[in-house]
Amino acid sequence: MSPNRTRYRTGDPEIDERLTALLDALDVHENRDQLMEILTSVALLADDETDRLNLKITNSALKEMRLAFKVFEPYVDVPKVTMFGSARTLPDDPLYAQARNLAIALADEGWMVVTGAGPGIMAAGVEGAGVDKSIGINIRLPFEQDPSPLLAHDPKLVDMKYFFTRKLMLMKESAGFAVLPGGFGTLDEAFELLTLLQTGKAAPAPVVLLDVPGGTYWESWDRFVRDELATRGVIDPNDHNFYLITDNVEAASAEIRGFYRNFHSVRYVGDTLVIRLQKAPTPSTLERLSAEFADICTKGGIEVTEPLPAEVSTDDRLDLERVKLAFDKHHHARLRELINELNVSE
Repeated sequence: MSPNRTRYRTGDPEIDERLTALLDALDVHENRDQLMEILTSVALLADDETDRLNLKITNSALKEMRLAFKVFEPYVDVPKVTMFGSARTLPDDPLYAQARNLAIALADEGWMVVTGAGPGIMAAGVEGAGVDKSIGINIRLPFEQDPSPLLAHDPKLVDMKYFFTRKLMLMKESAGFAVLPGGFGTLDEAFELLTLLQTGKAAPAPVVLLDVPGGTYWESWDRFVRDELATRGVIDPNDHNFYLITDNVEAASAEIRGFYRNFHSVRYVGDTLVIRLQKAPTPSTLERLSAEFADICTKGGIEVTEPLPAEVSTDDRLDLERVKLAFDKHHHARLRELINELNVSE
């Protein structure tokens, strides 16, 4: 816990002591601070005499997240791609074949495919990847959304009541995303994903907007984004760098896999952004990148670095090379451009 952060407790020493005793009885040694705060929230909800509906929302959300965390845990080291798209896409639609073929291509490269577990594009993803390489996060609806028969009895299927917990799990665990044409739900997922990347609430990741040859869905969408949103100044003109529009399955697969050609991950240590890489850039490349991306550095440039003390203390990927910069935490589309350069630079 940060030394400047006030401890989150009930304010009643006797209750706090009982919660601590409960953790002792459960033989909890790791992450006690987080579990203590979860228990504290439960105690405060009771003390607040919170409305029953609010308690039901809290209860369902916590149970759903706990189950989803458990389902994903055995596959934490397996790269995963989430596929979004319409539940109404029929098996004879060319879009269905595009989704299935992309899932096949990525599964063949060792990726797992995460879907919303329903019909349409979601079923195509499961069909392409195969059940063994699929994880489903289903939403319970009064219509339309029975789980795909392929996943109906699979232990890697999670049923959820709320869209917000479902979207959390569809996005949190994946290292890449493919979005095919769909309705309100698909666009909601696509815009939320882009919002998370735009604001830095999600780690940098590749996003492919996949159509069929001759399709106009994403081209029309992109015109709206550029001509209306960017022109009005409500998004950054560089925000189109967050996604690739393509009608080619091989290009889509290459975009997702290629994002990790050299890039591995990022971590903030205080105000310093550390970018972990398979191979650090050469001095000449570093000089060029420092000049090219000076606009997103609040001071200095981009430097090769050894693991920082905070990384060493947590044994955080010490095997990787890394660079660091004082990132302005605002221009995440430009950060994506920097990662692209690090992936192709020598």
